[in-house]
Amino acid sequence: MADPTPRGHHGAFGEDTFGRVSEKIARFFGTPQYIIGQSVVVVVWIVLNSVAIVRHWDPYPFILLNLAFSTQAAYAAPLILLAQTRQADRDKSDSQLADKRHTEREESANARTEAIKTETDKLHELLEANTELTAQDKELTEQVAALAREIRELLTTRQSR
Repeated sequence: MADPTPRGHHGAFGEDTFGRVSEKIARFFGTPQYIIGQSVVVVVWIVLNSVAIVRHWDPYPFILLNLAFSTQAAYAAPLILLAQTRQADRDKSDSQLADKRHTEREESANARTEAIKTETDKLHELLEANTELTAQDKELTEQVAALAREIRELLTTRQSR
């Protein structure tokens, strides 16, 4: 499927490789795999720094761990916000495209309705004209019948004289 963003418009990350990779990373931050992975790292970090088996490189209160989280958060927050902006741009473009299609379908339906109304009006006019012609035909037929009776009467009266 083609990218729905309009040509010439570059999302928050841009359309280059960096933009696509950055968005994938930002989306990964919200996955269960990331949350579980990060939780495992924290537990291992705390256990290794709490047990005397290994040298304590970050003793309690785990300032190095806090620094790592702060650094990760400093990068994650803008990436997540920019991913949301990029998604909002796609959603807006999709919405505009859907609105355009809806408008075109509505205009097409209106045009069909108008064409049907025009044809119905023509049929109505033809029906009225047909009714009028039928009435005229009946009247003329009655007149012809009356004339035929008059002619027969005239002919019968002349022959009887």
